[in-house]
This record gives sequence, C-alpha cells and structure tokens, in this order.
Amino acid sequence: VQFVESGGGLVQPGGSLRLSCAASGFTFSTYTMAWYRRPPGKERESVATITSAGGSTYYTDSVKGRFTISRDNVKNTAYLQMNSLKPEDTAVYYCHAIGGRSWTWPWGQGTQVTVSS
Repeated sequence: VQFVESGGGLVQPGGSLRLSCAASGFTFSTYTMAWYRRPPGKERESVATITSAGGSTYYTDSVKGRFTISRDNVKNTAYLQMNSLKPEDTAVYYCHAIGGRSWTWPWGQGTQVTVSS
C-alpha cells in the first residue's frame, strides 16, 4: 500500500492550491478516503473525508466553504481543492484510507503547504 501526496507549495493568503493523492496497493474504489494535516508543533488532524463512491463528504469546521475533497476511482486518486487559504492552513497534508485494516497501512511523506505573505 502506498500514498503519494503532491501539489503543496508556498502561497499567499487568499490563494489556492490543489493537492493530489495517488493511492496504490488496495482496492481504492471501495474505501472512504480522507485528508489530514499536521500544523507545525501540533498533532495530525482530520480535514476532509469522502465516501467510496464520492456521494458523501465531511469537512472540519475550519475549512468548510473553502476546501473541496473529490476523487477519481479510475485514476485511484483523491484531491483536495483549497481556496481562500489562510496562514493557519499551513501544515503538512496527508491522505489515507478509512475502514477495513487501513489503520495498519503506512502513511505517505505528505506535502507541505505554507500560507504566508
């Protein structure tokens, strides 16, 4: 199992980024997928989740209305569109699956998002 996150970078407040997560080694289309982030000096937190067919999504309060999670079950890829970015969104962003034995699977290296002027 492997998760490869990409798309991070340095962006000014109010800017946008689109993160991608290429997943492999499991049946992607049958798992709920989630994005997490680890802000500097803090623990990892859940940001957004999307069910296996993409019919339901969940967002933590701090990103509602600004972030959009999506997935492509043909490409085995999850996405996180981030708009109206704020300095407090600065973190390393990770994706992972939810359900089954996914709790035993390794985490990817993450992608750094820095929001600063």
